[in-house]
Amino acid sequence: MKLSALCKAANIAPGGAAGVADINVTGFAIDHRKVAPGTVFGAFRGAKFNGEDFIPAAIEAGAVAVVAAPDAKVEGAVHFADAEPRRLFARLAAPFFTPVPETLVAITGTNGKTSTAELTRQLWHMAGQRAASIGTLGVTTSGESVSTGLTTPDNVTFQANLTGLAREGVTHVAYEASSHGLSQYRIEGPRVSAGAFTNLSRDHLDYHATMEEYFAAKMRLFDEVVVDGGTAVIWADDAWSGKAIEHAKARGLKLFTVGTKGEDIRLLGRTPGGLGQKLEIDYLGQTRTIDLPLIGGYQAANALVAAGLVLATGGDANGTFDAMKWLGTVRGRIERAAISPAGAPIYIDYAHTPDALEAAIAALRPHVAGRLIAVFGAGGDRDQGKRPEMGRIASEGADVAIVTDDNPRGEDPAAIRAMVLAGMGEGAREIGDRRAAIGEAIAEARAGDVVLIAGKGHEQGQIIGSGETMRVLPFDDVTVAREMAGTLGGK
Repeated sequence: MKLSALCKAANIAPGGAAGVADINVTGFAIDHRKVAPGTVFGAFRGAKFNGEDFIPAAIEAGAVAVVAAPDAKVEGAVHFADAEPRRLFARLAAPFFTPVPETLVAITGTNGKTSTAELTRQLWHMAGQRAASIGTLGVTTSGESVSTGLTTPDNVTFQANLTGLAREGVTHVAYEASSHGLSQYRIEGPRVSAGAFTNLSRDHLDYHATMEEYFAAKMRLFDEVVVDGGTAVIWADDAWSGKAIEHAKARGLKLFTVGTKGEDIRLLGRTPGGLGQKLEIDYLGQTRTIDLPLIGGYQAANALVAAGLVLATGGDANGTFDAMKWLGTVRGRIERAAISPAGAPIYIDYAHTPDALEAAIAALRPHVAGRLIAVFGAGGDRDQGKRPEMGRIASEGADVAIVTDDNPRGEDPAAIRAMVLAGMGEGAREIGDRRAAIGEAIAEARAGDVVLIAGKGHEQGQIIGSGETMRVLPFDDVTVAREMAGTLGGK
């Protein structure tokens, strides 16, 4: 595709560079090692690396254009200069990565993004749509899941994935929009029909200076990413929901609110059951009862927001609400992994923030006849302020709380555990070895107890060290729980 055609399609001035009309573009890259002749190279300044340092190498490898800051030094290629080069790069790449699925929705918030995206995909699939979800679990379709390793992949990977899905016949995609992805313009380019906001609580304050800055990054979804005239689906019961609604209204988006305070899908009641819950909702003045096969209030919220996204993009109400009774558990989200020898169910959850840990404990509490035993930890090289708060929540919410290692990364694991323990009362236990901690929890569980293993969810490895010393040790909470339960005579 000619560079001049890309500029015209993206409404970007070519900067008066001679010969632009004749330059043939063969691809886009933000890694200079992936540059081939005809590539447009994105040179961005990051926290660890400065992409501008690799401009000469990219041009030598065949880059025909470079998107970078105005003061970047570019010789031998067209320089697309912009104060926000990531955003310009995404806009320029969008016409190249075609086709894309006709219906795209994005979900932001601290917790629930993964579940909401995947549940939206499931509802679309049951309605007969060729659907996919993109996020922490990778790229998921009805037949397979491919890991990307990131909640929001880089822009080239993201747009290339969408094109690949469209060529395979996928028409509907729901994807996670993390604060990092939004602030770094990773999801710019394609037309987004609707966006959803789930909730906001403390997380990523090692990256965002304040909660207000963190929220502002999330709100780029409504402020800039969702198309004009698109829809904002908002869980109305969160402390930050009112501000999210203000952003949607200021942009002129259609508003679709969900929850006990929702104006569109109003949650009238919720009754926990054996392996699920019964929801009573009001939609367009009609009361409906939904048998949801997922446990916990936050799973009900995720499922209802997913239903809101489906309805906001043209889904049938009767079919959507009826299909909710067939929704499947999302990997690592209150996932029942095994049964202890005494008959206690063992659940795995990705909860790694104070709010998520509290929600996971609250989800399981109605199903506990005896004691709730929680095994959890906190990740290294991340927001340290949330650690004692997680300890307090586990100490107050669980009957037995065992602090163990999560992904210590470059920090001393014992120091991380000490910060968590600082927020806990007497009786808290510390077992650094995660396998041993899981084994002790399962061995101790009695009839009527429930075991929660929180923090890593779907993850397949434990990250030790950082930089050149980083290692990823194979570790899957589900697999380990099953192995330990089986060794002890459980299921």
